[in-house]
Amino acid sequence: MAFQLKPDKKETENKTIRFPVLLVEKIESEIEGQCVSFSSFVIQACEYALEELHKNE
Repeated sequence: MAFQLKPDKKETENKTIRFPVLLVEKIESEIEGQCVSFSSFVIQACEYALEELHKNE
């Protein structure tokens, strides 16, 4: 399955995480003009990575 951005809201919990500045800039560039927040992008990317990780086991 290809990674696709999708807007959605779920119950959440706050976590603090540090990102390299270059990575933040790349993410913000990708989501510009999309109906997706930075947090939503990161959540979706993590979900995708976990799915792919389990496929390779």
